[in-house]
Parts: sequence; C-alpha cells; structure tokens
Amino acid sequence: MSPLRTLATVHWPPGEPPPPLPGFSASAFNPLVAAVAERCLAAGYGEPGEPRRTGLLLASAGGDRATALAIGTGAAGHRMPPLLFFQSNPNAVLGHVAARWGLTGPVVAISPPEAAAPGEVPPDALELAALLLADGDADQVLVIAAEQAEPACDADPAYDAGPACGTDRATAVLVTAG
Repeated sequence: MSPLRTLATVHWPPGEPPPPLPGFSASAFNPLVAAVAERCLAAGYGEPGEPRRTGLLLASAGGDRATALAIGTGAAGHRMPPLLFFQSNPNAVLGHVAARWGLTGPVVAISPPEAAAPGEVPPDALELAALLLADGDADQVLVIAAEQAEPACDADPAYDAGPACGTDRATAVLVTAG
C-alpha cells in the first residue's frame, strides 16, 4: 500500500457548535461533518472552484445518534419529519459537500468497529483512502472521522458510555498518494 501525504488537517470543535446546515434538522451530526469538511477543503484548496477528482470518506463508529433517536421516536407513533429519512443516509451530507466543492471522486461511508481517538481518523479509513488513490478513482481523498456524543449522556449524568459520553467531535484530513 502506498504511503499517504497529508495536504490539510482540521479538528472540530474549535469552541463553538457547527453552523446550521440547510436541509438537515434534529441533529448536529451532519452540520459537524459539513463544517469540518468545509474547513479542511478550504485549507487544502482555498475556495470552491473547478471540479476536482477528490473522494469523500466518512468514518463514524456511532453515526448520527440524534437522527436515529428522532426516527425511533417517530416510529413510536409521532409524525415523522420527511427530512429525517434523507439525512439518515450518511452519504447525504457527503453529497452536499461534493456538490458545493465540485468534487467528482467516490463517496464512501464506513462504520469502523471503534471510534477514533479525538483528533485522529481510524487506521482502516486511511487504508481505504490509500486504496481509492491506488485504484485511480481519485487524486485526493478527504477522510472525515465524526463522532456524536451519546444522547443518554446529556439526559442522565449517571449514564456512562465511555468515550461516547464526551462532546461531538470531528477530524478531517485531506490526503494524496505519497
């Protein structure tokens, strides 16, 4: 496997919640992914512009916990907001980022067995990025690791889900073949 060269790295949270993301509701997960992607792409490319053969890879062990909870509540007999179905697909936010930045590479979402440590991305996500680059599917890959705090942590201070009881966090790394 070829080594990777890092073009840009961004960590969230920088001290404030991510800005709202039109079309996504009930959860900060998708705005978090979009915000960290936006900052990393800006650090690597400057501004959105000409199309780029950049792949997007989202790695999240826990996924969008708040949307899952909202859908579970909706399934219990409450009216379900239609946007929740759209945003329950983790590729939906990646499509938003790809459209905004003109990215034409593959879009992949994975669920590693364990969440990456804060400020890191899972090793298997970097391995997959290297494969996408080696296959010629992209010239760069934006790898995003995003984890949302367990909602039960806020509701019950005695509840302990380990690392999931922290705060929402994300790291994005723009890589290319070394």
